[in-house]
Amino acid sequence: MEWLHAYIGKSPPPAKVGFIYMLQGGWDFSNLDPYANKPDGGKATITGPHVMVVGPAVKAAPGYDRTGAGVNTAAPYVMWKDTPYEHLMIPVR
Repeated sequence: MEWLHAYIGKSPPPAKVGFIYMLQGGWDFSNLDPYANKPDGGKATITGPHVMVVGPAVKAAPGYDRTGAGVNTAAPYVMWKDTPYEHLMIPVR
């Protein structure tokens, strides 16, 4: 909840690892900009059920897709890369 409160308040997130789940899935306007108010490329990114790992450890986790726009949401990837709210998205099947 601390990470979410920081995101909503546009303040620095806590410097510790957190775990968030969205088992109903969700959507975002952008995989690059946490505060985008219109979709990248004309459409929102739809995600299925997933868990998120937040915190500074995500920056040090090698091997995950960090492309942002057009990412394959069926595989783990880093969302909002290079922002304070960078986090690892892991689909749940």
